[in-house]
Amino acid sequence: MGSDGVFAGVWEWLHHVFVSQWDLWLILGFAAQAMFSMRFLVQWIASEKARRSVVPVAFWFFSLGGGAMLLAYAIHKKDPVFIAGQAAGLVIYVRNLWLIMREHRAALVKTD
Repeated sequence: MGSDGVFAGVWEWLHHVFVSQWDLWLILGFAAQAMFSMRFLVQWIASEKARRSVVPVAFWFFSLGGGAMLLAYAIHKKDPVFIAGQAAGLVIYVRNLWLIMREHRAALVKTD
């Protein structure tokens, strides 16, 4: 197979992956990935401002929102590896938010 055939095959694959299969689920998948990725930007900005490693509450909300959207996408795609990974992550995100909420409540009780 010549180089023209290789390039044609690669071009065909890229077209299939990034153009021909566009639908609402793919748009949801990209939006979910963007939301999930925002958590890293939020964490980086907070750490730079504090001049130390910080994990702000927004990190966990972006994790939860993006993770839930990615789980919906993974279920639609019927991908068991992706489903298991996102479902396990959701448990961790909810637990961290629960611990943060409990800490805030305890702090409010102490100030009364």
